[in-house]
Order: sequence, then structure tokens, then C-alpha cells
Amino acid sequence: MAAGRIITMRSYQALLLFLAALAVFAFYYLGSGRESFSSTTRRMKQNSAAEYAMQDLDLSASSSELKLGEGKSKNLESRGVEDYHLLMMFTKVDRSPGLRDKFELALSSLLKYGKFESNEVLSLHFVSDEPSKEIGKTVLRDLLLGATFKYKVIFHDVGALTEKLFPIVEAMQKLFSAGSGTYYSDSIFFLSVALHHIMPKDITRIIQLDLDLKFKTNIRELFEEFDNFLQASVIGIAQEMQPVYRHTFWQYRRENPNTKVGEPPPEGMPGFNSGVMLLNLEAMRQSKLYNQLLEPTAVRQLAEKYHFKGHLGDQDFFSMIGMEHPELFYVLDCSWNRQLCTWWKDHGYADIFDQYYKCESHIKILHGNCNTPILED
Repeated sequence: MAAGRIITMRSYQALLLFLAALAVFAFYYLGSGRESFSSTTRRMKQNSAAEYAMQDLDLSASSSELKLGEGKSKNLESRGVEDYHLLMMFTKVDRSPGLRDKFELALSSLLKYGKFESNEVLSLHFVSDEPSKEIGKTVLRDLLLGATFKYKVIFHDVGALTEKLFPIVEAMQKLFSAGSGTYYSDSIFFLSVALHHIMPKDITRIIQLDLDLKFKTNIRELFEEFDNFLQASVIGIAQEMQPVYRHTFWQYRRENPNTKVGEPPPEGMPGFNSGVMLLNLEAMRQSKLYNQLLEPTAVRQLAEKYHFKGHLGDQDFFSMIGMEHPELFYVLDCSWNRQLCTWWKDHGYADIFDQYYKCESHIKILHGNCNTPILED
């Protein structure tokens, strides 16, 4: 009798396994209602990505420090989980409603084209004040529901970062700000200059972006540009596409009529635009030259040599040291930062403007600098 019951039980289990296999076959290959296997898989990936990230979003609600959640931070050559780090400034949004619109456009276009492998995680870092963080969390909860890749959201408190930054950037802040109390006079707008001292050492690479961008391609392709850095390169950045620094360096240019400083590409040195920056944090930490250039004495000496007084924060600093040490920079193609602003065309430089402004490459990122509208496709 006992042997008979065992045989019956085994037969019953075998029948259940057969029926389960038949159900899986019918669902995958014959379809189930209105939802196909491919659509179900896509939905599962979306739900997985959302669950992965929203946990971090909640964890970071009261944090001013980096929270990584699942997975370890690794550089692009490592195996296992790979973190791709992206940073954006998101401050004073409650006082500037237009910033929210720019934020939504940038993130929605990034998500539209973004594609990552199953073992890759896009870590989204936002530097925010408390009111802006609450707005950002609301916007992100809606936008990120459609993500098909894994991501993490980390908010950094702007006050805490400013406190760390100020001793490092105080000297350059006086030289590259528009004046006391203005937008670029805040230390936080020199964050990229000293980010290698702020971020944890296990984060070796990060891309910093302005809010006023629209993506036309997969953001992962931009991370691949790190692989094109030369040995001395610490920062990847595109050239300025207006004669901004032709104007700013006017006195040095007058004293050095054969200089390439301020001249248009491809042979000239037009300066940089900081809307899209690839920061090799590990290379920045290891570069003796770069860290020497952060010293107040070095900053003052270069500013005096070039008779330089700017108002655009980190962009001015990078443009100035780039005139002296171009080897520190990997120049991104204009397609990665296609600036749309034409302000200088109507302010004295119409005759040469197009020499700076032209970009014949297939556009990958549009940059609506100086509040230039980015038109819909």
C-alpha cells in the first residue's frame, strides 16, 4: 500500500510539472490574451528598474552624502555590476519654474534613448536644496517609471557640498564670478573643478551635465568617450561655439597678435563650454599638474598672465588653464554639446560668428544655453 501511494504521488507530481510546462509553452509561444511575450518581458524590465531605483530614492530623502544601495561602484573596465555616474545641478527650482521644464526635457530625452546592459546601473546624482529636492523627487517618480534599465537616484545637499568646496575654490571664485550675490558667485558652480576631492574614491569617472539639454542618442555612448582620453587627459569637454573668449581675452590678444588664444577652430583655441563634461576623477586625483593649478597662487598667476576676468564659473577656469595646458583636456566633438545660443552674433561678432558656431557632425546632444528654446522634433 505504501509503495502504491508513493507511485501515485510521483505520478501526480509529474502531471503537475507537465501541466506547468504546457502553460509556459502556451504563454510564450501561443500568446495569452492581448499581451505578448515581448511586451510582458518589457513590462517586467520596467518594473524591475523602478523597484531598483525607488528604494534608493526613498533612502536619499534626508541625505547629503552618497548612497549607493545595491551593487558596488566600479569603473568601466571592471566586471560584475558596473556603475555609470551622472551628475546634475538642481537648485533654486522652487524660485525658477523654468528649471523644472528643462529638467523634465533633459531627463525624458535621456530615458527615451538610454540603453544599458543588464549588469549596468546608471547612478543619477542631483545636487539640490531641500525645496528643489522635493520637486525633483516628484518629477522623477513619474519620469523614471518608463526606464528600461537599472538606475539609482542620489541627492546631495548643496549646503554641505558648498562648505567642502569653498576652501578649494575661494581664489578662483573671486576671478571667475560676475559679482557678489550673483548666480555664478556661489561656490557650488565650481563643483566640477574640485569634484575629485568631494566624491568617494571608488567613483572614478562621472559625467556632469547642465539642465538645459536634450538627448538625441544613448547616454551610454557618451561614457565610451572616456576610452579616447590621452594619457595626460583629466577632463573631456567641448569647445565654446561662440566668440566668448575671443572677447574675454581681448587684452592678451592685443598684446600677442599671433596668438591662437580666442581664435576659432580647428586651429584656434576658442575656450570650452561646461554644459557637458566628462570628469575622470581618478586621473584628476593623480595629476600633479592639475592639482597644482588649483592652488590660489597658480590661479592668480595665470589670470594675471592672460589679463583674465571672467563670470562663467568653472567654464572660465577650464578655458584659462586650457590655454596654458591643453594636454589636460580631451576635446569632445561638437555633436556632444551642440550649443544653440547666438547672443554674440548680435553683439559685435556677426562677421566671424559662423566660424565658431558651425557644427557639421550628427547631433547627439542639444544645449539650449542662454535660455535658447530647444525646438520639438
